[in-house]
Amino acid sequence: MTSRLALATTVAAIVVANVAGASAQTYEVTKLVPGSAFHGVHGLGIDKSGRLFAGSVAGAALYEVDRNKGTAKIAIPSPEGMADDIAFAPDGTMAWTAFLTGDLYSRKGDGPVKKLASGLPGINSLAFRKDGRLYATQVFLGDALYEIDVEGVKPPRKIMEKMGGLNGFEFGPDDKLYGPLWFKGQVARVDVDKAELSVVADGFKIPAAVNFDSKGNLFVVDTALGQLVRVDTKSGAKKLVAQLKPSLDNLAIDDKDRIFISNMADNGIQEVDPDTGAAKQVIIGKLALPGGIGVVSDGAKDTIYVADVFAYRTVDGATGEVSEPARMHADGVTLEYPMSATASGENVLLSSWFTGTVQLIDRKTGKTREMLHGFKAPHDAIKLGDGSILVNELGSKSLVRASGEHGKDRTVVTGGLEGPVGMVAGPGSAVYLTEAFAGQVSKVEADGKKTVIAKELKGPEGIALAPDGKLIVAEVGAKRILSIDPANGAVTEIAGNLPIGLPAAPGGLPSNIPTGVGVGASGVIYFSSDVENAIYKVVKK
Repeated sequence: MTSRLALATTVAAIVVANVAGASAQTYEVTKLVPGSAFHGVHGLGIDKSGRLFAGSVAGAALYEVDRNKGTAKIAIPSPEGMADDIAFAPDGTMAWTAFLTGDLYSRKGDGPVKKLASGLPGINSLAFRKDGRLYATQVFLGDALYEIDVEGVKPPRKIMEKMGGLNGFEFGPDDKLYGPLWFKGQVARVDVDKAELSVVADGFKIPAAVNFDSKGNLFVVDTALGQLVRVDTKSGAKKLVAQLKPSLDNLAIDDKDRIFISNMADNGIQEVDPDTGAAKQVIIGKLALPGGIGVVSDGAKDTIYVADVFAYRTVDGATGEVSEPARMHADGVTLEYPMSATASGENVLLSSWFTGTVQLIDRKTGKTREMLHGFKAPHDAIKLGDGSILVNELGSKSLVRASGEHGKDRTVVTGGLEGPVGMVAGPGSAVYLTEAFAGQVSKVEADGKKTVIAKELKGPEGIALAPDGKLIVAEVGAKRILSIDPANGAVTEIAGNLPIGLPAAPGGLPSNIPTGVGVGASGVIYFSSDVENAIYKVVKK
């Protein structure tokens, strides 16, 4: 991450480059919320020398973590580095799973990366037996257990399927495979030779991963409850070891039986003492992976509403203080990997192209009013005065209106849009939206009539309306923030050379995590950095 972090330090006061002939002005760009190392952190693994490795799916990279310094660097970059889980063979070979692409990779030492398997969407957890044989499961995008040829010659051999989401697993001292059944709240034992599964322990909310220490003790993380639990594999008895925060993903145990646990929403890793339950933060972020943002001004106070993929967060526009109404997988919380956000009046709308959902939230209470499913890669949404919701549906290239009870009635306002990503309410019932793939900003009337406002842009994504009526747009392909006059299409650069535009993860959409922009009532501009996991503030000097 050093190159990305270094980029942050170079962003300072930036002089406006006049593109359209308007008078030049100067803006100051400052970091409001600091960045962090990962882009969501998942699988963990520790090699024989004690080095800690961590995987990221959205970041499509595998990291080496310095647990003493609390820093991380990319060990294997995108595209091969995407890692949902990591395992080490008896000979030291490291293997990992690329969840979105369905590939499984390995590397011995500093040698070349080798693809061992492909065509397994949702390939998730993996583990080596003592004899060096490798096993892996599909979860979420499949539900099956395979043996993987460590030479990458033979195709994967399916052992069993429909287990209930056999997630982060490991082989025990008895050479049986132990792992959590995500969708059943159980921990299971699998005889991989006989393809037989039996339940070891029950009563978990969402068990995510298990691991053994040197004494044969089995530890389980419950992502919904944020708990680390010790399980007796003979009796199934459970004992709470540590109470942490929800959104836990994986764990790894070193040769001194120190337990390391990843947390997606914290973008962090904790070290837990299994005897005392004391937890020490190794690395953490204020944000996980910020995408779209919405800004609302209550008097002189700006609040930024952030779709943070693994959490829904708010940021104080003056202090940068981060609050968290909800995080992924927490017990009793409704949230589905939010990637875009709009906010106005009493409402915040979160959209997730990954799950096809639009979530309507009460801005003041943080409570969910509606969760609408079944959209095709929704990228932004706006609630209209009549109660209907407009949705930028990238998957169908359409602007869709959802109305009626629970938004079940859906009609296309206009189609043929090329990469509709950001959207903001305009005059009357019109909206302005960005077409990222066409490189243009368009205005769409209530009757579906579309007018192109500005074109020949490079990947415009987030869009907001400033108090002076100008459109503020994140031109991600050019790494800059623009002001666009909707009256004549005049384009003015406000700030350039910005840390935006994280390359799309293999197997994801080209739009990836949208860069969000928002404007307060005083004209202060805010934007999200998906590269750094930060929020920036742009103020006119």
